[in-house]
Amino acid sequence: IAMKRFIIASLALLFGTGIAQAEITNTADNGFTIRHETVVQAPVEDVWNTLVQPSKWWNGEHSWSGNAENFYLVAQAGGCFCELIKADPEENIRTATGSVQHMRVIMVQKDEVLRMSGGLGPLQGEALTGILTIQLQSAGERTGIRFVYKVGGYMEFSVDEISPAVDGVIGEQLTRLSALFAEEEELKQEPEVEAEIEAEDE
Repeated sequence: IAMKRFIIASLALLFGTGIAQAEITNTADNGFTIRHETVVQAPVEDVWNTLVQPSKWWNGEHSWSGNAENFYLVAQAGGCFCELIKADPEENIRTATGSVQHMRVIMVQKDEVLRMSGGLGPLQGEALTGILTIQLQSAGERTGIRFVYKVGGYMEFSVDEISPAVDGVIGEQLTRLSALFAEEEELKQEPEVEAEIEAEDE
C-alpha cells in the first residue's frame, strides 16, 4: 500500500497534481497549446509498444479513409505517421490508391519520448506548424503518459473555435490509448485502507 501511494505521488509531481488532467494551457492570435496527461496500470515497455501502433488506439473517425487499420507509424526520426487510402482492402503501401502523412517523426527516445510534427485533420491545409510531444514516465508497473500539442502559424480558423475542437481530438486519443490498460479496480482507496495507512504513520 505504501509503495502504491509513493508511485501515485511521484507521478503526480511529474505530471501535475492529478492522475488525469486536460487543458488548453495557452492561446495566442496565431496558435495554442494543449496538454493531456494520465497514469495507466502497465509497465512503460507495454505502453510504448502500443503507442507506436496507432492502428490500435487512434480513432478511425479522425482519418481520411475512415478505417484505423490503415494507420501506420515508423518510429524513427524522419519516419511517418501515415495512412493508406485503399480502393481495395488488399492494396498495400506500394499499390494503395493514395496516402496521407498525418505527422512526421522528429524525435524518438524509446520508452520515453515520441515527438512528431504536423497539422492534424483540417489543420493540415493551413500554413502552420503543429508539434505533438508524447512523454512516458515509468514507475514500476505504472506509466505516466503526457500528450502536449503546440500549434502556431497562419490559419484561417479562429483560435477560439478550433482550439477546443483539437483539444477534444487529442484528449480522445489519449483516452483510447489509456483504455487499453484500464484497471479492473478504481485507484481510489477505500476509507478503511486510508485509516490503516494513517495508523501506520503514527
